[in-house]
Amino acid sequence: MSLREDAGRPDSTVEVVEQAEAGGPSAPRLPAPAAPAMPVAAAPVKRRSVRRVLLPLVLCAALGGGAYAGWQWWTVGRFFVSTDDAYVQADISVLAAKIPGYLAAVPVVNGERVRQGAVIARLDDGDYRLALQAAQDKLATQESTIARIGRQAEAAQAQVAQGAAQIEAARADAVRAAADFTRATQMQADYVAKSRLDQARADRDRTEAAVKGAEAALLAARANVAVLQAQGREAESLAAELRTAVERARRDLDFAVIRAPFDGVVGNKAVEAGAYVSPGSRIAALVPLQSVRVDANFKETQLARMRPGQEVLIHVDAYPDREIVGTVESLSPASGSVFSLLPPDNATGNFTKIVQRLPVRIHVPADVAREGLLRPGLSVVVKVDTREGADAPVQRLAAHR
Repeated sequence: MSLREDAGRPDSTVEVVEQAEAGGPSAPRLPAPAAPAMPVAAAPVKRRSVRRVLLPLVLCAALGGGAYAGWQWWTVGRFFVSTDDAYVQADISVLAAKIPGYLAAVPVVNGERVRQGAVIARLDDGDYRLALQAAQDKLATQESTIARIGRQAEAAQAQVAQGAAQIEAARADAVRAAADFTRATQMQADYVAKSRLDQARADRDRTEAAVKGAEAALLAARANVAVLQAQGREAESLAAELRTAVERARRDLDFAVIRAPFDGVVGNKAVEAGAYVSPGSRIAALVPLQSVRVDANFKETQLARMRPGQEVLIHVDAYPDREIVGTVESLSPASGSVFSLLPPDNATGNFTKIVQRLPVRIHVPADVAREGLLRPGLSVVVKVDTREGADAPVQRLAAHR
């Protein structure tokens, strides 16, 4: 048997090693072909043993992972409704000019935070100051007229009192004259001269006429009082119109300064100092970052269990490592297509059913909104927990990622 054939047998390998240790003449040449025989035989046995251990472990891990995922879906996942058709929104105010004029100054820049009442723009107010002064002067003149009419009415009232006294005096004279005439007519013609009788008759007629004249004068005085009172009311009405004109001129003057209606950040600044603006001209936009929200458009097939007050997990694409827990605030009263400029009319032509989407308003916690990180227009992914009576929704939301 040759050495090459004996090298493949374990017994021959041992004999060769023993001969080499004994110092035989062939000892230096025999171990060379026998050395690689042991690794070649042991490697497949080792791989098979590793596979037998790893495959069950991998299978068990896969089954455990699948079971855990199924348990997670059954206990948590199936109650969540999500959509990526959601964006950060805010009630942005577009600041515009109320009155025409040239801009004297625009002291703000884009991205600047301003407080409520801060000056956004200032118009040249020279013409409006003059208009206010003219309106105030007209009102002052009218108030003087009202005061004059009031004094005239007081004088007329005095004339009325005087006329009433004159009537009393005229009536007293008339009574005396009538008594004199009665006595004169009762006496015999022999004792009273005819001239005396004529004088008594004349006195009687004159005093009666005086009474009527006094009564007419009293009526005239009272009518004059009524006229003056009517003039006073007319003057008051005109004064009220002038006061309105003064207030309008003052408001126009106030509108020469455009102020921030609330706290926010200035954006989309459209004009600079020196530009002429007309009523309605856009000055800038004011974004209230402290009151941002999320508007999510859910499919109509996702709304069955959605209610206001449910917890929402908000993932903002701009901050992937930040988790925000919000609340469903309200559901829109109609789908977005109903509020579009040209609502669809499915009663005409061919019909293809399209799943509609309903806007859902999601409240963002105030402390998160005050950070100013959420900007209107950012893309958001929202997940709504539709379970009722949840004890710890925030922890469950955090666990469902």
